Amino acid sequence: MTAGPMAELEVLVPTRNRPAELATTLSGLAAQSAAFDVLVSDQSDGDPSWASPPAQAMLRALTAAGRRVRAVRHLPRRGLAEHRAFLLASSAARRVLFLDDDVWLEPGTVGRLDDALTALGCGFVGAAVQGLSHLDEVREEELAPFERWSGPPRPERVRPDDPAWRRWTLHNAANPVHLTERHVRPGEPWVAYKVAWVGGCVLYERAALEAAGGFGFWRRLPVEHAGEDVLAQQRVMARSGGAGILPSGAVHLESPTTVPDRTVDAPVALGLQGASS
Repeated sequence: MTAGPMAELEVLVPTRNRPAELATTLSGLAAQSAAFDVLVSDQSDGDPSWASPPAQAMLRALTAAGRRVRAVRHLPRRGLAEHRAFLLASSAARRVLFLDDDVWLEPGTVGRLDDALTALGCGFVGAAVQGLSHLDEVREEELAPFERWSGPPRPERVRPDDPAWRRWTLHNAANPVHLTERHVRPGEPWVAYKVAWVGGCVLYERAALEAAGGFGFWRRLPVEHAGEDVLAQQRVMARSGGAGILPSGAVHLESPTTVPDRTVDAPVALGLQGASS
């Protein structure tokens, strides 16, 4: 399914065995007003997730809104990193938003990410997913590493033995909601802050992602692995900088993971050095 000319931003959605979650994710995209294309790539064991009636309805809604929409199968499975590498290679957009198939975006989120990336001039910006079942939990210790970027994000190398690595706790549970309440002032469209990485919803400058090697490291990983997004972002941050933004606008559906085997963690297995693939 396609419609309209190619946009400068494309949303890339890898999916597997999640028809209900994918339909919800697509419904969030259908409510966005920013200009973007959509590419969904499926690796389900049976029928593709995008073939379910709810997902088809949302794909049609996106097409009816004039968006260029593609839904494809990509088999055999060679792991998460290879799937992301395939999506990147299948897109010619100047900016690519990797969106997991279990994330609903509130209206305006894609446009806010796009505006922030333009203003900040870094390699990526991300909207950390929020687990709203934890909304009543205020985790003071996990919120403590928060630090705004006072200007454009600078390249930085954040390693597991660095104090900055503790930033990963900022994105636990509903922490982004509580950070927004504390740090986004009235009238501010968004706030950029320092991260270790961002999971689930990350907008890259394509040139920066490719300069850092993209996901070409997939060849050095077994099929079953995790942390490929962490490694890619760390490499982009080292060259071009990166940031999270508040408000997030990304809601985690909190469905069971489709990646139960996390024995091989890409940043640990391959290290966090350089941009080689």
